[in-house]
Formats: sequence, structure tokens, C-alpha cells
Amino acid sequence: MCGIVGYVGPRDCTEVLVSALKKLEYRGYDSAGIAVFENGKIEVAKTKGRLSDLETKMEKEGKPNGHAGIGHTRWATHGEPSDVNSHPHSGRRVTIVHNGIIENYKELKQFLIDNERTDFLSDTDTEVVAQLLDFYYDGNPVRCIRKVLHEIRGSYALGIVFADRPETVYAVRCESPLIVGQGTGEVFVASDVPAIIKYTKDYYLLEYGEIAVLKNGSVHFCSLHGRMIDKELHTADWDEDSAEKCGYPHFMIKEINEQPTAVKTTITPRIENGLPNLEECGITPEILRSFNNIFIVACGTAMHAGMVGKYVIEKIARVSVTVDIASEFRYRDPLIGENDLVIIISQSGETADSKAVLNLVKGTGAKSLAIVNVKGSSIAREADMVIYTHAGPEIAVASTKAYMVQLSVMYLLAFEMAFAKGKISEEQCRQLTSELVSMPAKIEETIGKVLDTCQYVSTKLITADSLLYIGRGLDYALSMEGSLKLKEISYIHSESYAAGELKHGTISLVEDGMPVIAVATQNSLLEKTVSNIKEVKARGAMTIVICDEHADIDRDAADYLIRIPKLNETLMPMLATVPMQLLAYYTSVNKGNDVDKPRNLAKSVTVE
Repeated sequence: MCGIVGYVGPRDCTEVLVSALKKLEYRGYDSAGIAVFENGKIEVAKTKGRLSDLETKMEKEGKPNGHAGIGHTRWATHGEPSDVNSHPHSGRRVTIVHNGIIENYKELKQFLIDNERTDFLSDTDTEVVAQLLDFYYDGNPVRCIRKVLHEIRGSYALGIVFADRPETVYAVRCESPLIVGQGTGEVFVASDVPAIIKYTKDYYLLEYGEIAVLKNGSVHFCSLHGRMIDKELHTADWDEDSAEKCGYPHFMIKEINEQPTAVKTTITPRIENGLPNLEECGITPEILRSFNNIFIVACGTAMHAGMVGKYVIEKIARVSVTVDIASEFRYRDPLIGENDLVIIISQSGETADSKAVLNLVKGTGAKSLAIVNVKGSSIAREADMVIYTHAGPEIAVASTKAYMVQLSVMYLLAFEMAFAKGKISEEQCRQLTSELVSMPAKIEETIGKVLDTCQYVSTKLITADSLLYIGRGLDYALSMEGSLKLKEISYIHSESYAAGELKHGTISLVEDGMPVIAVATQNSLLEKTVSNIKEVKARGAMTIVICDEHADIDRDAADYLIRIPKLNETLMPMLATVPMQLLAYYTSVNKGNDVDKPRNLAKSVTVE
């Protein structure tokens, strides 16, 4: 959600800011702008639309030239997308960019109006902060920032420049993520590492309330109380190529093809002598034996990975699992306590609602486990235990490889817990783990096996107004993700439904030609699922069935069959995910949509 960048160094600042912002386009935005020190003055260029629109505008009107500045891609919250509401926003002496929401901006705006500050140009909460900084500015930027931070409430990250402090950039965060990159004689501010990986792999994580001062190619940090802070320098473990398309037409198809490597990288360090071993994550068999109940809390795709985890853990480890959407879990007064485990799954580790769950868990006696992809992220730091996935950077908004590695971690956790609790034998655990080890090769095989079929079948979906995904058991859990993937990038209304529930209302929606995608990989439920497929087929549905290569599917049940390799049915979701991703991808491509940047969506949701 939105993107902040900043730069101080010898390069052309405008070029650096625009280049860095392009690497953050996946976060979602509807306007863009920069502010650069030029000959001691702050020059602003901004516009509604894409970064290409900003570049066109600067070509016509002239671009700022300098060596220090800030930039922003905005996703509208307060005020419609427009040139005026675009960031940066300025007071008389202060210019800022801002991610997040200022909750008390109305009362602060009234305070400023009461004190004869009436020159507001936009409808944004951000301009209020710029004006407030300007109101309190006494020539000491850090003291001014500290004073304003004590007055504003909300979730935010700020990049700030003061007119009388040329070649200097200030940055601060509360909740919304922000990093500071350190290069050779140059420093950067960014919302995420991909923005700066072209220039440096070394970065600092900015913590809540910490103020960064970037000047003369270096940075120093201080707290809200003015105390100087020494911080640990981190190094990204991936390079610029990982954040590039590398010949693929879109990041999404690249990331689908990266899934075998991501799964292998994630599971290999956690398997020892043929058995799962999560001790490096702080998880021992003794700890796993102590849990009576498990709560899995997440949002969107991560929540769907949790749904698969629920089915697998309950089936083989025989532990009760509740899966909740993070935004709902917080407000329903959940009954959690000692000997309970709360698992928070988040690709970014910064998801606002998921972060808030950690605060809820503290003091209950329950343990928290984070499953995240970003090292040093807020959720990872605050949880009692953490399992890092190793998906590398995921640029496409529609998650694929992050979901796949989340699934792989859920399986490792389920297998070790089942073995620790004595619900499966060592031999059974070894067999399941062995099949998981074979998964990278099987995923690669599946991509090759179903690619052409998915491309063809997707052409049958592009004219649909609405469709259904159905399945039973693990297939139902999986169909939730398939439906989400399709709707978020194709803009076709899609719902997932438990196949056995069709007769309780939803079957009334089925009419001639309506696509119904049935996931049927669970042999123990195959007959029942085929019966449900025939029910919708009899009412005119066009049926597309995803099943294993040996499944006995009646010819009159399926218009189109997508067959995948056969594995232990408990592990089939990891293979069945692939054709659902490809169907979504090619449907979106065939409709001419912006696959990697679907409308209205952001990669990381860092506010409620």
C-alpha cells in the first residue's frame, strides 16, 4: 500500500527516485510524485496516474535536478486520486510524503485553522501533517518531528525535507514499514528492499518512533526522546535479478515458475535425517506436544494457506485448529489461553490486522508463531517463534510462490507435530516427509503437464460474468485460493463453495454456460465430488475438473479435464494449486488486464 523512497548522494536524484518507485509499483497506487532539492530550493513534480504519466509531465515541464529528495506512489484514502491530492505535500517550509492513515487529522486540522493556518490545498490527512510540522518548526528539524509525533495518532511512515536543511532527508515510522539503505557515499529510504536493491543490498530496519537523518551519504538514528541509536546493518540475501522479469512477460508467471526452487529452499534446511526438524525456529517436539488448541490467523491468500493447514493438522496430528481472518479475530473476544498456539501467517510480516493479533495474544499465556517471508519484519520480531519462508521477493500482487511455501511450512509443522504427539509412526513421518521432499520436482512436472490445457481452458472463461469453484475437504480449502486468484486479476466474480452445500441455496445460481471449476483430488471423497459435479452439469454448467492423472471421472461429468501427477492425497493441494494459478493468469492475460498490478489492490496491506 503506497510507496515511499528517499535519496541523498551523488547520483541524479530524480532518476534514482523514479527508478526506486518503479520497483514499488506492485504495492498499488493511483498517483505519484517527487520533491527534490534544486539549487537550495525544494522543487515538486507530481500527478494523478502512473509513474509513466509523471515522467511525461516532467519531460514537458522540466524535471527537478539535484542530489537529495523524496518520492511517493499514493493509493487514495483521504481525498480522491488527483494532482492536488498526490504526494508530496508541503507547508511553507516543510515537504513530506506519507504512507498510512492519520486517525486524528480532523482535530489537528481544526487546531491549525484556529491558529490561522487556512491555506490547505488538498483533502488529505497528509497535508495536515505537513502543515503541523511547519507550524511547530523552530529551526530544529528533529525536535519538531518529535513534537509532531507526540500529537498524531495512526499508522504511518513519513519522508520529510525542510527547506532550510538542503541535501538532508528525514524519515520516521509508526507501524508502516520503512527501511534505510546504505550504499557507498549514498543513502536511501524505501518502503521495501526491492526499491533499492539496484543500488545496495545493505539496509537498516527503522523501528517504531525512530528518526533517521540522511545527510552527506551517511545516516544516523535517534529515538523519540532524542537519544542516539546504534543499529544493526542487514544484507539482503537476493539480488536485483530476483526482482526483475528475466524474460518473462509478467512477474506472476515468473513467480509461478519459481515455485519449485522456493519450496526446495524453504523445506531443505528444516529436514534432518529424513524427518522434519524445526529447532532452528525455536520449535521442539516438547513444545509441540504441549499445545492443546491451535489458532491460525491471517488475511487473504495467507488465510487460505492456513485453511489447508487446518485440515492437515487436524487429520494427522489430531489437534483442534481454528482458522480466522485477522480482522475478525481481533474483535470477537477469542477464547485463547495457556497451552494454545496462535500461528500468524503473513508474506510481508507487516500486515496491519495480523500484527494487531500479536498484541492480543500477549498476556493470554498462549504462544505465538510467525510464518513470514521477510526477515526482521514486525511480526517476525514480535512473535515468540518464527519460521521464515524462503520465497525471495514476490513482486506480482497476486501471490503464488509465497502461498506455495506457506503450504510447505504448514505440512512440515503438521508432520512434526503428529510425530511428536505419537499420532503417526516414525516410518509414516518419514514417508510423508519424503513425498514433501519430492514436491519441487512434482511442481515443475505439473507446470509442464497442465500449461497448454490451462491456456486453452482460460479462453472459455473470459466471457463469463460469474463462476463457481467447488470441492470437498482439502479440495474445498484449496478452492478458496483458486477463486480468489481468479477474481483478483481477471475481475470475474468468483466464489468458492463446499460442494456438498450446493443444494442449500447456491445451485440456484447455476445456469447455461456458467463455468464451474471443481477440484477433485481427494480419492476418499471422489465419488461424492463427482456426484456434485453432475448436479451442476445437469443444470447447464460448463464443468472444468482438476484431478489426478488416474482419477476415474465420468465422461459426462466434465467438459474439460486438467490432470495432475498423483501423490498422497494429503499433499495434493500443493500440485492442484498450479493449474488454478495458471487459469487465473491466462484468463487475465486474455482479457488484456494488468496482471501484476490489478486494480484497487496492494501487495502489502499495512493499515486497517
